[in-house]
Amino acid sequence: MAYDKHLEERINRILTERHCNFYPKKMMGGLCYMVEDKMLCGILTNKENNTPLLMARVGLEYYETALKNPECLLMDFTKRPMKGFVFITEKGIDKEEDLEFWILKCLDFNPQAKSSKKK
Repeated sequence: MAYDKHLEERINRILTERHCNFYPKKMMGGLCYMVEDKMLCGILTNKENNTPLLMARVGLEYYETALKNPECLLMDFTKRPMKGFVFITEKGIDKEEDLEFWILKCLDFNPQAKSSKKK
C-alpha cells in the first residue's frame, strides 16, 4: 500500500493545527482520514502516472463546482463516479494554500456526511 508520505505529513499538520479529532485508516489502497467516524479525505496514487491524488469528500452541494477546477477529477474506482467525492491532482495540491483549501472544504462538509455503519 503505497501513498505519498509527504502529503500525509502535510494533511496531519493542517488537521492538527485546526484541532481536529482525526485518525488515519488504511483503506482503498491508500490512507483515509476519519473525523467524527466519517471519511474526510484520503491519499491515493494515480496509477496512470504514479503521482499522488487527494481524495476529497466535498459533498453534493460543492461537487459540480469542484469539477470545474482543471485539477479535479471524477472519483471513479469502478467506472461509476461517486458523487460528492473528487480526486485532486498533485498540481492542484502542490501549494500549501491549495491543499488547505481542499481540506477545509472537506471539513465544511463533514458535519452533514453520513457515518458508515460499524461492523
